[in-house]
Amino acid sequence: MNPGVLTCQALLNCLIREVSVPEQQAWENGGHLVIRLARSGPLLRATLRRGSAGLGPRLAGQVQVRREGRWQPIGWEDLAALIAAELTLATGVTNDEFAGQVRGSHAALAAILGARQVPDGTGDHHVDRYLASEQALVAGHRFHPAPKARQGGSRDWLRYAPEAGARFPLRFLGVRDDVLAAEGDTAALELLGGPPAPPGYRLLPAHPWQLRLLEQRPWFAAARRGGFLVDLGPGSREVVPTSSVRTVYDPDADVFGKFSLNVRITNCVRTSAWYELAGSVALSGLLGPVFDDLAGRFPGTVLLAEPGYRTVSLASRDAFEGLAVIVREGLRGCLAAGVTPLLAAALAEPPRTGGAAGRAGAGSGAAGPDGEAGHTGPGPGRRLFGGRLFGGRDAAWLLGWWEAYLRRLAPPVLHVLFACGVVLEPHLQNVLVGVDAEGWPQQVIFRDLEGVKLVSAQHGPLLASLAPGVARGLAYDRERGWNRVAYCLIVNHLAEMAAAIADCCPARETRIEAALWSRARAVLAGFGRDHGWTPELRALMAGMPLPAKANLTVRWARAADREAVYVRVPNPLRERVPG
Repeated sequence: MNPGVLTCQALLNCLIREVSVPEQQAWENGGHLVIRLARSGPLLRATLRRGSAGLGPRLAGQVQVRREGRWQPIGWEDLAALIAAELTLATGVTNDEFAGQVRGSHAALAAILGARQVPDGTGDHHVDRYLASEQALVAGHRFHPAPKARQGGSRDWLRYAPEAGARFPLRFLGVRDDVLAAEGDTAALELLGGPPAPPGYRLLPAHPWQLRLLEQRPWFAAARRGGFLVDLGPGSREVVPTSSVRTVYDPDADVFGKFSLNVRITNCVRTSAWYELAGSVALSGLLGPVFDDLAGRFPGTVLLAEPGYRTVSLASRDAFEGLAVIVREGLRGCLAAGVTPLLAAALAEPPRTGGAAGRAGAGSGAAGPDGEAGHTGPGPGRRLFGGRLFGGRDAAWLLGWWEAYLRRLAPPVLHVLFACGVVLEPHLQNVLVGVDAEGWPQQVIFRDLEGVKLVSAQHGPLLASLAPGVARGLAYDRERGWNRVAYCLIVNHLAEMAAAIADCCPARETRIEAALWSRARAVLAGFGRDHGWTPELRALMAGMPLPAKANLTVRWARAADREAVYVRVPNPLRERVPG
């Protein structure tokens, strides 16, 4: 992996999807995609990896610009400057933060690739493979202009970076009983290896990065002086940061803790708002029976609930939100025998080659059938998860795997939306696929209730029973809910997974990708026949364009992530409804 190439490809992917294709300023020519910056004038081009039967072009290699009558290489900094100039002319708005965000993302990529290592194992092969998948996302979001941007220098965050293989102990605070704020079941927090709390205090785990940021706040110092908070020091063992950075997993306790983090990572400052804390507990109560029913209808469907949160109640919302931790259920109680959970996004991560990237968990030993490499070692061409799971397979195996995966993933998401009015957020980082010893999908595990919403027309009484701010945070109308599901399930998840499978099949990628989408049409049509044709499902199968989140546009506008708009992209499920 080359940080400059990855940075250029992320920028171009966003530009093509959000600007060039909608404005008809991109076309194929001699194995390249040519992009015209219509307002500012330059021509760019990038090598096409292959033709696409999916949502759009697959780029590979270096980006070039047309200058002095010939094509010349262009670096990521110059490319970012050209795109910024075009966006300024297109929107009439300047953004003096954009170049810095791209620069920060490039620097983070370089730091991660230089620091990646394979930590010691836990002794449980299934757990080690799962943790490796959580920490495999070096390239990050292919359709974000700064996919690895995060505040601070690498000295501040690298020790906590999942992509670098980080492990670290939590810090623990004692919170005086009268200022403890909690809701739901938080007993699992006592299992995280913290020291005993003094009499009259309760234990509160804290992310050490977040604690370093908050220790400078006046309210924190005042709480320490007043005896409301006591620093109890580090825990007795290390936890593992997952792909979200702020959520950690304790393999010994089998507990996830989702912490607030006052740091901008890609689009958002990752702090849990007060209404999100209350919403996670309310949703866990509602969704328990819903997912029990789903598991009966669609075996292998699992939700990791978030039964409680704990924080402090001081005269500061910053304290309430900043020190909050959400308890998330662990994996052992939901996994079928012999199943290994793998992060879906890890299966779509591009191959790594050479240097530090080649040593980063890719391994020179034999790979297991689920995509985990054996012992690590240097060398080019190493591939994690997706490459090792899909590479070298014949077409029949790949198509069978894909159909099995589709049947585990898509029907529960659609059923729970249309029948139950629950909007899941099944993007690549929110789904774990449980595979057996042969790599075959057996379970799909959904997680992270932050993005889960309720269709207001179907949940009026429940929403009315909640605090107004909590209800507003949870309520979607049906159109907004469908757009979110269509984007997360099809554009972000299935399209990237199908493309990753096709990328592993040299010389037949386009044929394989077309066949994958044909299988997807059959699975979704079967769902429609068995569960009813909703207007949204009919439009999907008829080939209506799909909504894709506009990350470049929202970053350029410096808007909150919730204000991101959708652009329309081609629908690879194009087909009239049978009958």
